[in-house]
Order: sequence, then C-alpha cells, then structure tokens
Amino acid sequence: MTTTPTLTRTLKLPSLVLFGLAYLTPLIVLGIFGIIAEATGGASPSAYLVAMVAMLFTAHSYGRMAIAYPVAGSAYTYVRRSIDPRVGFLVGWAILLDYLFLPMVIWLIGGSYLSAQFPGIPIGLWIVGFVLITTLLNILGIKVADKANYVLMAFQLLVIVFFVALSIGNVVSTSGAGGLASTQPFFNDTSSFATISAGAAIAAYSFLGFDAVTTLTEETINPRKNMPRAIMLIALIGGGIFVAVSYVTQLVHPGGVFEDSASAASSIALQIGGQLFGAVFLAGLVVAQFASGLAAQASASRLLYAMGRDSVLPKAFFGRLSAKFHTPVVNLIVTGIIGLVAIFLDVATSTSFINFGAFTAFTLVNASVVFHYLRQRRAGHQLNPVSYVVVPVVGAVICAYLLSQLDSNAITLGVSWLVLGVVVLALITRGFKAAPPEMTATEKATVEAAV
Repeated sequence: MTTTPTLTRTLKLPSLVLFGLAYLTPLIVLGIFGIIAEATGGASPSAYLVAMVAMLFTAHSYGRMAIAYPVAGSAYTYVRRSIDPRVGFLVGWAILLDYLFLPMVIWLIGGSYLSAQFPGIPIGLWIVGFVLITTLLNILGIKVADKANYVLMAFQLLVIVFFVALSIGNVVSTSGAGGLASTQPFFNDTSSFATISAGAAIAAYSFLGFDAVTTLTEETINPRKNMPRAIMLIALIGGGIFVAVSYVTQLVHPGGVFEDSASAASSIALQIGGQLFGAVFLAGLVVAQFASGLAAQASASRLLYAMGRDSVLPKAFFGRLSAKFHTPVVNLIVTGIIGLVAIFLDVATSTSFINFGAFTAFTLVNASVVFHYLRQRRAGHQLNPVSYVVVPVVGAVICAYLLSQLDSNAITLGVSWLVLGVVVLALITRGFKAAPPEMTATEKATVEAAV
C-alpha cells in the first residue's frame, strides 16, 4: 500500500523568523536608501517607522488567520475560507504576480551586482547560477534550505553590524559623540508630512514578503502558536533593522541629495570603510539576494502546491509532492524557469510586476479577518472585536491606500492579470455557476494535525 507524501513538520519559531527575515532581505534598506532619502528630503528613518506601523496591522491579521486556518495557502486560503471561494481564487491569482516574479527580481538584482563587479561575465550566467543553486537546495528539502539560511542570514547580518559600527565611528570622528543623537534624520527643514508619507509608500515595499512565511504553515511545529508569533516578530525585527540602519546612514549623509541615489549606499560604504569594506559590502548584498531568493522560491512553490491540491490549478501537475524529498519539486522547477526570464529584463521593468498582487492580498486578508469574526459570531463564538474588527479595518484602509499609490504601469499590469484570472475562474466554474473546486477533506486533516 502506497501513502501520499505530505509536507513534514520540522520548523520551529527561530527558523520561521529567519525565513521571514531572509525574504525581507534586511540589506534592502541600504539597497534603496538613496531613493527613500531623496523622496523624504533626508528623513528615511521616519518613512520606515511609518511603514512598519502600517505593516504591523496587516501582520496582526495574518496571525489571526494563521490560527484559524493553519494550512499552506496563505492569503489565498484565508480569503477563500472566510469570504468566498471565488474571491479567494482571484486573490491567489493576484498574489501569483508577487510570489512567482519576486524570486525573478531577487535573482536579477543579485546578478546585476555581480555583473557590475565582473563586467566580463554576462549577467545571464549569474542568474542561471542563482536559479540552479536555490532550486537544488529547495528540492532537497526545507531542512536543507533551513540550514543554508542560517549561514546566509548570519553573514548578511554581520555586514549590517559592520556597516552600522563604521557609520557610528564616522559620525563620532566628525561630529563627536553628541552627533549620534539627532532629530534631523526623522524630520528636518527639507522634509514634510507629505514627503515622509511618499517615502513610506516606497519603504513599505521593503516589508513585502513578511507574510510569505505563512506558506510554510504545514511544515511548522505547533503552527497555531508559532506562526502568529513569527509573523509579528518578522515585521518588528525587520522594521527595527530598517529604522536603525537608515538612521545611522542618514547621520553619515544628511539630506536627500546624491550624485546617484540608486547606488548611494555603495558610495557611503566606501566613505566609511574604504575599498576593503566596499568589497565586503558588495558580497553582503549578493548573499542577501541569494538568501532572499531561497525563501521566495520556497514560498512560491508552496502557494502553487496549495492551489494545485485544491484543483483550482491542474492537480496532477501542481498538487504533487516528491515521494523522496517531500517537496513540491515540479513547482520549484517552474519558479526556476520563470526566474530565467530575468535574463531578458531590467530591474525597473521586473519590479513593477510584484507590487499589485501584494497590496491586493494584504487588503483582502485584513478584510477576511472581519468576515471570519462575523461568521464566528453567527455560530455563537465570541472573538475580541478590537483584534478581529478594528485592527484589520485600519490595516485594510492603509493597504488600499498603498495600492492606489502604485505607478500606472503596475496598476495596468495588475488589472490585466486580474481580468485574465476572471476568465480562468469562469472556465473552471462553468460560467460562475459553481464554486471553484477545493479539497476540504485534505485541509480538515491538516488542520486537525496542527492542533
């Protein structure tokens, strides 16, 4: 008698937090520092502080839904079970833009760093290398990827620590110890509420992916307890790093004027640490992209698996796990192939793909908490109205606002993708006459195993 392979519960709270932080890529704060400092008029830590508060509302909502539905589908499952299967399908379809193309963007940025340092080697070779290594590690299993993540995150955080230490040393040597305590990085003559708000809309992109750890729910030990904690810790720790690093960096370079805002952090790294640290900083950026790509690909493959298992995508193709590795091998290969498209794109074009789906999902996950509250109330179960109504409503309003602030290209692409999703939904529901297919028995067994 053969048994159907299942995802294996091996992840504890520290591993979940590390995966989430790897997805966030803490070093991204330096990668886009110049852009945010320019937008805010030299008040980048304020932008990150506002963005962190905004994301904490949504992180809270993800935690509530992870308790209610401890399965691998993330936003797709939460909305499908709380609001409506058809809306859930469209959320899953929308967030595919984020989950499928984010690994591609990550690998492209990593390839761009290396290509700039070694111009004799085509960027395509770097991208192929990224894709092959991360795909292999993810196929071998979440435990292998987990161990690799510890090493990669350790190096990335070490680079951040050195950057902050050198920045502090630079400030003390030029302005004395008193220069470390300043309100200028938070608000100054060239910043305003409007510029900080605009910067926060950009800074919020740095948090994209804190939710992706929920796709590992079925591989988590005691997910009802550990998953909500992990989500909040990821948002808090990631936001704390973003605020602290941008603060000391803004002390080194006050204001928001740069020769090239896109490479501002590299210039600052050379200023505070010379050529040696400049090289270490580049290595840190590349390692950060690799760690982030590892986590992003793992999450994308789990979303495809959840949708395949429910037969809203072809089950025979997407809803399968490897009998040997207990990982969604086919889905990992699919995400790797999509990542190869990066060879033909630039960073600006590819990043426009991912934002629409993320903010659409954030908005509707917040809404799903309210729907869950109403369903539970009708069933005679009382939940905390502040936790299940007030907080998610605030989160939904904030995320809807951020969605409206995306550029026209992202909105056009996102709406076009949703229209295509509606067509697919019409086909699989026979003209919307039936609900999308689902595997409720599989989900029920998974939820019971999580208790």
